[in-house]
Amino acid sequence: MINYELVSGLETHIELSTKTKIFCSCSTEFGGEPNTHCCPVCIGLPGTLPKLNEKVVEYAIMAGLATNCEISPISKMDRKNYVYPDLPKAYQISQYDMPLCKNGYIELSNGRKIRILRIHIEEDAGKLIHQRGNTYVDYNRGGVPLIEIVSEPDIRSIEEAKEYLEKLQLIMRYIGISDVKMQEGSLRCDVNISVRPEGTETLGTRTEIKNMNSFTHMAKAMDYEVSRQIDLLQSGETVVQETRRYNEADGCTESMRGKEDAHDYRYFREPDLVTIHVSDEQIERLRKKLPEPPIVKLNRYMNEFGLPETDAQLLIKYRNIADYFEAAINDISTPKTVANCMIGQIFSRLDGDGAKENFQVKVTPENLNALVKLLESGKIKMNLLKATLEKMLDTGKAASELISESDMGGIDEETLKGLCAKAIADNQSAVADYLSGKEKALKAILGAVMKATRGRADAVEAEKLLIELIRQ
Repeated sequence: MINYELVSGLETHIELSTKTKIFCSCSTEFGGEPNTHCCPVCIGLPGTLPKLNEKVVEYAIMAGLATNCEISPISKMDRKNYVYPDLPKAYQISQYDMPLCKNGYIELSNGRKIRILRIHIEEDAGKLIHQRGNTYVDYNRGGVPLIEIVSEPDIRSIEEAKEYLEKLQLIMRYIGISDVKMQEGSLRCDVNISVRPEGTETLGTRTEIKNMNSFTHMAKAMDYEVSRQIDLLQSGETVVQETRRYNEADGCTESMRGKEDAHDYRYFREPDLVTIHVSDEQIERLRKKLPEPPIVKLNRYMNEFGLPETDAQLLIKYRNIADYFEAAINDISTPKTVANCMIGQIFSRLDGDGAKENFQVKVTPENLNALVKLLESGKIKMNLLKATLEKMLDTGKAASELISESDMGGIDEETLKGLCAKAIADNQSAVADYLSGKEKALKAILGAVMKATRGRADAVEAEKLLIELIRQ
């Protein structure tokens, strides 16, 4: 029995977060009424002339630098010719043989590097809407600037494909050139797949699965397509080079059309746009604007701050959260305490990834910093910190406005012992439950002590005292 291996490369389309389109001044805002963000240029009326948006070039260069690419000093725009209703000009302005960025890579957690062949800029097409047997076209998306990131066929598993795309998404979000929201179409992926016998180097015939817009669907589509191709080869049949789509209803891929090659698009230079020149000074200026790479930040959080990888991953996922965390740990000796406050109490107030990305909370990082410093100085205990943080999240007030001087005073041992004795006397049924083997019953008695001390008592010390008194 021949064992086959997956060979895959991804073509990832990312909408850039410019305010205007790539060749005109129409808005790129998502969600407008159909055909309201359009002009003669982006719907291809005769006689109109495009003008390249400089910010698109800058964003593409930043994407290239963040993915270890070489930046081409000279590149140009080309016409990619095909006829489809979502493209009113019957050609797309893209880049063919002189892309803006080339020869980069993304490094995976297993140490393998997925090479990036090229990153080029182009315009998006409109959107087709199929309803009750009719097809409508919304050209709002037409002319929205895209970068296309084309990887080499270096991916060898579905897990690698997923990690590569997740890292690409994280990097583009971090450098601020796109919101990379798959649900809004600002990140879409075409997956090229072939299989070959393990140990061989010759590439098999590939198929392309178009417009993957979720990680889950991409994984399912790849799994099905690999099985389909292996079944064909084991049955003595051949794989046909074609473009396929993923059918979510039955979990299968299905043929759309024969796969086009570059010559089918009859590329030629776009005559209405000038050559793009990128200077060394411009590259260095943009390089300085790039933030610390996510993978570097992840390792720093683990090595310098002693955070577990799971915590560090949550804190670096969105740049606003990472910036907040770093502001909150200024002069803090226990960054893990700040991380726990954020991941536990603050994150619980945020509804979904969108809220985490914006990270609008009433507690400033400076106020969280001051609260944790009260804990580190021994003025308050963890219970009071948690209770105070909840009030801060509700009101936006600083800890100094919510904690009095008397709250910051500790509870001496004799006072704590008396309060524990009272809690035992007032909760005899819980005492009986605890003595009968119900460990959780002790928490009810401890809760009475903490309530009586308004959280000032040391919970660990109070629990030890309760156990001693109960067993006397």
